[in-house]
Amino acid sequence: MQNRIAAARIAVVTGSTSGIGLATVRALAGRGCDVMVNGFGDRAEIDRNCAEIAERTGNRIVYSAADLSRPEEVRAMMADAADRLGPVDILVNNAGVQHVAALHEFPDDKWDLLLAVNLSAAFHAIKAALPSMRERRWGRIVNTASVLGMVGAPHKPAYVAAKHGLIGLTKSVSIEVAPHGITCNAVCPGTVLTPIIERQIAQQAQVTGLPEDQVLQTVFLERMPTGRLIAPEEVASAIAFLCSDAAGSITGAALPVDGGYTTH
Repeated sequence: MQNRIAAARIAVVTGSTSGIGLATVRALAGRGCDVMVNGFGDRAEIDRNCAEIAERTGNRIVYSAADLSRPEEVRAMMADAADRLGPVDILVNNAGVQHVAALHEFPDDKWDLLLAVNLSAAFHAIKAALPSMRERRWGRIVNTASVLGMVGAPHKPAYVAAKHGLIGLTKSVSIEVAPHGITCNAVCPGTVLTPIIERQIAQQAQVTGLPEDQVLQTVFLERMPTGRLIAPEEVASAIAFLCSDAAGSITGAALPVDGGYTTH
């Protein structure tokens, strides 16, 4: 397969029970990786997806229900992946949560939750993954940021702050690990058709008082020259490429997959 990743690579993809994360699991497994899936959702559906991917690709697909807002569970997940699959070669920090509210009404607990899941979890996972990557002198770390890690937006202070921080973390890590055969990059999706975006549209409609179809056009698609939502598989393909040997000289990048959003 094009951009096939070297055989026997072990990957952890957080927030991968739906949307971009699940598409990334499919992409990495299709390129020869054993993968640990992580996230919340209906357990029967998660098990079906894991079994289907394993059967189709012939790779091992396992699941962790770790709550990434808890650092101890992030560390336990990474140790569990190494125990069940082997030393982790590829880490995709994709987990994300969102809350939309005017700043003066933004709940303190939501601020703490968004920074914990969207930013701090990536730090703890990277910290856990690096020793074995450094020892084997090969590793790929990809952080799912957002176009809102590059520009601002109203009513999303915690998300914007966390995603800006995630790009900063990406750059810092990339410099530190480059001599050890490890790359660290971020992808910055625009509006992707995922459950989290569907919830955001409903939340923005509540905040602004606009109909949901108008919110979609004026809030989410107005700055995208392509004028359409992005498919999760498009972002997953970019992530899979960054995890391949062909991307070995790309590091510290924040790659927009945004329908032209950041060209404005």
